[in-house]
Amino acid sequence: MKKSADIWYKINPILGFIAMFVTQDIVLRFFFRKKKILNNGFLIPINSSIILAPTHRSRWDGLILTLAMGRRVTKKDCRFMVTQSEMKGIQGWFLKRLGCFSINQLSPSLSTLRYAIDLIEKGEQLVVFPEGKINKYGKKLVLKEGLYRLARLATKKTTSIVIIPIGIAYSKVTPNFRGEFCLSFGQPIAMNKYLKFNIKEFNILLNEKMLQEEEKALKNLGR
Repeated sequence: MKKSADIWYKINPILGFIAMFVTQDIVLRFFFRKKKILNNGFLIPINSSIILAPTHRSRWDGLILTLAMGRRVTKKDCRFMVTQSEMKGIQGWFLKRLGCFSINQLSPSLSTLRYAIDLIEKGEQLVVFPEGKINKYGKKLVLKEGLYRLARLATKKTTSIVIIPIGIAYSKVTPNFRGEFCLSFGQPIAMNKYLKFNIKEFNILLNEKMLQEEEKALKNLGR
């Protein structure tokens, strides 16, 4: 089978090290005045496949997630599922080699789904933004169906799948220089307990938990 040009890229260890150093030790430290991570009693699930489900308010979100749950913290890289438009040009070249892969939101290919399921089965940390796009002002959106469908399919390969709702907030709607950010972890959702839910029911549950964590993060920033 011919492999897609947008997936099956291994993380380049040299580029990964450089990217981690530049983004975490220079860019985030220089741009943001204060960084807050609310654990809320959260413990990284052991021997489980993890899907991170964060709110999406800015292009900074990916860097912040990597800071909070990346290799330095969990010994695992965050593998981002992104839109096809984000994988174009120079940006796409780098993203591919940093473990990202694209998906057609309207009609995901079987090869992409198999690749994502394979990552889950191997215990990688998969990041899926359930809103499907940057929702800058936090307007109520119907979550995309991809995360639930993917998790359901993956339960046929492994039963130890947990989804972690995460809220990300900034001191200003548009993150500003020397501003602050806050990330809040929700309690892991064990997928095997919700297999009887339909997509709508599960997305309502997940959306509520994501927004609860975002409210905690916003409150911590005085918003």
